[in-house]
Amino acid sequence: MKQPKDIFSITTAKDFDAKSLQVFRYQYTNNKVYRNFCDLLARNPENVHVTKNIPFLPIKFFKSHKVISSEENTDITFTSSGTTGQQTSKHYVTDLSFYEESFLRCFGIFYGSVEDYVVLAMLPSYLERTGSSLIYMVEDLIRRSKKPESGFHLHDLNALVEKIKYLEQRGQKVLLIGVSFALLDLAETYSLDLKHTIVMETGGMKGRRKEMIRAELHETLRRGLGVENIHSEYGMTELLSQAYALKNGIFECPPWMKLLIRDPEDALSWLPNGKSGGINVIDLANINSCSFIATQDLGKNLEDGKTEILGRFDNSDIRGCNLMVF
Repeated sequence: MKQPKDIFSITTAKDFDAKSLQVFRYQYTNNKVYRNFCDLLARNPENVHVTKNIPFLPIKFFKSHKVISSEENTDITFTSSGTTGQQTSKHYVTDLSFYEESFLRCFGIFYGSVEDYVVLAMLPSYLERTGSSLIYMVEDLIRRSKKPESGFHLHDLNALVEKIKYLEQRGQKVLLIGVSFALLDLAETYSLDLKHTIVMETGGMKGRRKEMIRAELHETLRRGLGVENIHSEYGMTELLSQAYALKNGIFECPPWMKLLIRDPEDALSWLPNGKSGGINVIDLANINSCSFIATQDLGKNLEDGKTEILGRFDNSDIRGCNLMVF
């Protein structure tokens, strides 16, 4: 079966559903791990005719299986972070152009041309290991910004603050993207008043600081950095697309991505808007891996295709998602 094309041309819900079913048929045919999982649920292209009946592969499969829908050579393998001895996820990417096109188009939808920005990154926990898909994306954005001031900042906060103040005085648009604990260090050490800088958190204390709820984190960052809103990025090793929140932790997806909310007591049932449950992701850019993933994150859908991310399940072996061995 031929690989579906033109996922980035989706403009309507009807387009999305039609393309999702095409991708499902392609991945059922070409992805042995996913096909075996679907067969356990007695779901296949013969009896799946609507998007919500497509099976969603539990994300833990990326730790124990090679989840791939292509026989092509792997361009790169992205890996998740993990403590010593902990099994990490591996995402085998056979065509980096899908990832690059996905994150560039998505950035353009939410923020416009990256060439308008100086991109500054505070991602120490990611730079300290190899295989981070976030680092790959940010490195590419830094390069495409074509600004000599763009780059990574690890431990010299004074130099970073001086650079930001200089750029602010010039009226230069800045994207400051960072892991939560690094941005907190900045916000609690300096008192800034940023007018031209977007502050974007990627989540995660990575064991460096006590976990905080997003509202508390954002309020601390807003006060310390002098910005009206804190932006957020929602992505993961196992995906090739991102959702963005421009304020209040309310996320929106690009047209080729969708977040659905499953019932935590019944992984094959869906919850209506306003009800909290497990987040399932459709990421059609993930064509050569698996586009239908049941995450361990909690959230609830709101109106107009928006989603609030609430956190993680305390118990990762979510009921209905533990068909891990076949």
